[in-house]
Amino acid sequence: MAAGDSVEPEHRYSAELAGSVEAKWQGLWEERGTFDADNPVGDLAGPLADRPPFFVMDMFPYPSGKGLHVGHPLGYIATDTVARYHRMKGDNVLYTMGFDAFGLPAEQYAVQTGQHPRITTEQNIATMRRQLRSLGLSHDLRRSFATTDDDYVRWTQWIFLQIFNSWYDEDAPNAEGGTGRARPIAELEEQFANGTRPTPDGRAWADLDAAAREGVLGEYRLAYISEAPVNWCPGLGTVLANEEVTSEGRSERGDFPVFHKKLRQWMMRITAYGDRLTKDLAKIDWPDKVRSMQSHWIGESHGATVVFRVPGVTQFTEEEPSHAAEGGEARLEVFTTRPDTLFGATFMVVAPEHPLLGAEHADAAGLSVPPSWPEGTRDAWTGGFATPAEAVADYRARAAARTEEERTAEAGGKTGVFTGLYGTNPVNGTSVPIFVADYVLMGYGTGAIMAVPAHDDRDFAFARTFDLDIVTTITPEEGFDTEAAAWTGDGVLVNSHNEEIDLDGLDKAHAIAAMTEWLESRGLGHATTTYRLRDWLFSRQRYWGEPFPVVYDEDGVVHALPDDMLPVTLPEVDDFSPRTFAPDDADSQPEAPLGRAKEWLRPVLDLGEGLRTYHRDTNTMPNWAGSCWYEIRYVDPHNDLALADPVNEAYWMGPRRDGATGGVDLYVGGVEHAVLHLLYSRFWQKVLFDLGFVSTSEPFHKLFNQGYIQAYAYRDDRGAYVPAEEVQGDEEHGFTWKGEHVTREYGKMGKSLKNIVTPDAMSKAYGADTLRVYEMSMGPLDLSRPWDTRAVVGSQRFLQRLWRNVLDEETGEVTVVDTPADQETRRLLARTVDEVTTEFEHMRVNTAIARLIVLNNHLTGLSAVPREVVEPLVLMVSPVAPHIAEELWQRLGHEESLSREPFPVVSDPSLLVDDTVTAIVQVNGKVRARLEVPTDIDEGDLREQALATEPIQRLLQGREPLKVIVRAPRLVNVVPPRD
Repeated sequence: MAAGDSVEPEHRYSAELAGSVEAKWQGLWEERGTFDADNPVGDLAGPLADRPPFFVMDMFPYPSGKGLHVGHPLGYIATDTVARYHRMKGDNVLYTMGFDAFGLPAEQYAVQTGQHPRITTEQNIATMRRQLRSLGLSHDLRRSFATTDDDYVRWTQWIFLQIFNSWYDEDAPNAEGGTGRARPIAELEEQFANGTRPTPDGRAWADLDAAAREGVLGEYRLAYISEAPVNWCPGLGTVLANEEVTSEGRSERGDFPVFHKKLRQWMMRITAYGDRLTKDLAKIDWPDKVRSMQSHWIGESHGATVVFRVPGVTQFTEEEPSHAAEGGEARLEVFTTRPDTLFGATFMVVAPEHPLLGAEHADAAGLSVPPSWPEGTRDAWTGGFATPAEAVADYRARAAARTEEERTAEAGGKTGVFTGLYGTNPVNGTSVPIFVADYVLMGYGTGAIMAVPAHDDRDFAFARTFDLDIVTTITPEEGFDTEAAAWTGDGVLVNSHNEEIDLDGLDKAHAIAAMTEWLESRGLGHATTTYRLRDWLFSRQRYWGEPFPVVYDEDGVVHALPDDMLPVTLPEVDDFSPRTFAPDDADSQPEAPLGRAKEWLRPVLDLGEGLRTYHRDTNTMPNWAGSCWYEIRYVDPHNDLALADPVNEAYWMGPRRDGATGGVDLYVGGVEHAVLHLLYSRFWQKVLFDLGFVSTSEPFHKLFNQGYIQAYAYRDDRGAYVPAEEVQGDEEHGFTWKGEHVTREYGKMGKSLKNIVTPDAMSKAYGADTLRVYEMSMGPLDLSRPWDTRAVVGSQRFLQRLWRNVLDEETGEVTVVDTPADQETRRLLARTVDEVTTEFEHMRVNTAIARLIVLNNHLTGLSAVPREVVEPLVLMVSPVAPHIAEELWQRLGHEESLSREPFPVVSDPSLLVDDTVTAIVQVNGKVRARLEVPTDIDEGDLREQALATEPIQRLLQGREPLKVIVRAPRLVNVVPPRD
């Protein structure tokens, strides 16, 4: 061996040794079922169910073929730390991981490769399970599943059928002390049958055939089929939910253009729950940001629906608008939050999709509009067109190409065209022109508004652009120029009276109440609550999703399949792709891949009327379906008779406190799911709660949004990304790759950015425990932070010191001693236990690790490490670095795993109180001396010691001080005698 060469000690905690320790304990944990959580009843029942329950979970991961990078495990390691801590606190902890495995990515990969999406999905799940296992996550693997498992699909379809077979009774009392809840559709059908509820057209229920009855029930069902406006994406060959469309009007996946059109689709009546979804946000422990986002998305507004009569149109429906006979008129309803300003309504606006205008297609537009411009039409209203039909058709065509975000932007209120129709203002009988403008949306309110330009900025801009009248009805503040802008503040009402009602002089609240009452008394309107929230589009023209558990008969009537026919599984098809079209082909129609499974589509079934041929739905459910309820299935994953046994469900998810909702104790995931997943999950939970299948109305009691691990990426002069790990340099001197200059940018990790760091690579280089400690110590969990591989070695050194504090690196022998620790060490241990407990309780894992490092470094400086201190240290480290902690615990002589050892507590509270404290001695407020004194020193002794200090003696020169102010034990202020 050459001089200067050194040999690493045989028992040093190296990456290789860490790897062997981690593999050992991962195997033992799995073999022993160390992290299994017991249920009160059923196949997973056991004695741990006598303990308090604690349910912690991560948001469903999608099993990507790319596997994990180091950013993905941040939340997983955090929840594992919490789970391990709570087991040591004595809780029965439910902690597992499943996989949200349906969806577009797997299908697109299948399209590209010709390989069945189930094969690639299961391969990806296997890869992810291996990676998660290597991190030492303490999952109860018995409870794991994928949404694509047939048993899980069965229960997803079963829930769909419960929603389909339910309606929302706004007047029924609910279990939360309010009104409004889901009820079985059979109860509604009984009301129609016995006459306690009239049918819409007044006919007897017995006189209606099956199709007519289903048509009536469909208007109430919580899951229903509708010819609804949808977001059609020809480039993907499917429709998209609003939330899957970007603000630029393109698909979130693939960046294809999206168009609005009407298609026959499954919808979920989530709007029925708008009020409860809003109010119940106050009952759950969620970040304010997320609650605000949900509240904004739901968009609850209170006001009134007002009826304007429209001469010249006898009726209009989405199917068949028609002209009126002479003297005929129709009712056009608008929603307004300010019915008190009706006297200032000088025009109306309808959405381009409104049925008043006729069929939605541009070439059929104008079925309800007059053939020529009526007398009094101003030039600014016509858009330069010869007839209303031409003007409306052109405008609707242009509006169809714009996104809702573009339509509702500030500039959107300045485009529009007169329809040639007038409405009659119900409070003063004036005729107000009806315009079509794309800033009004068909999905909000009634798709029509009354415009009060004197008191709304957008209406004011529109009125100025189109030469429309402006009438002030709210007194503005003194000096405000009503010719220059709309007055949108409060004030008393003016110019607001007729022979029957006088609002002049009233404030906003009283005027709204008075006007609403007047409208209701005359059948001209009624109080209304409306929502920005739309009903949930629940159909996808995809293959890789849950089939709908329904069939259609020859008359098109939908039939729910009985439970014993579930699950409906996907058929084998040769081509998994929906038919896609040119991205800009707005006139294309969906052609779902299930349409190719001819035998599967035409089943012969006996649904109570003998064998008949039915037709299946070619659409599938969106990937959100499986993630709406997976927390319930974690509770009782093998139950063949129910979603979950009521006893098990109530144990894990029932309310823990009086007056509070239950749900998962801690749910961790990204803020990007603040609206979609969380809102849909809350909706499904509330329906199941109303129907008596679950014990709580909210799925997740506490929500925590973790930040992200981000990374630097580098581009060369061509703008191409280069491998980040090969870049050299620093901020001061710049960065180079293979000698060429590159520029640095900061953001997410991604394969295309060439800056991915995998947990596999980090575990191989340092060990999984080091990776865990580093990710948890990078900063507060709710903040994003930059990845720096060079900094990982600091976490490794911490664990190496811990290892050396227990074992000799040369021999591997335990070196701790059983002699008592000195008082300073015992006090430091007590403070560490107290502080780490507080930090773990509040998920401040980074500061908990900082406290552990201080104690660990202190032990490193001792000649011998006391067992009474290092064992609590090992226990406190174990939630973050479980493998090394288990190994050290075993080598310290313990036979059982430490996973359920009690978390250390401070047995002697006096150790948290310092024996001494530093007292400051001041002269006229300036520090002259410091004293170490007992914490219980009395004022007399402190005064005596302060006056005896050399600086004070020299100042006083034998004289008595004028005054001595003592605040034991920390302060003495001396006022010297005057010279």
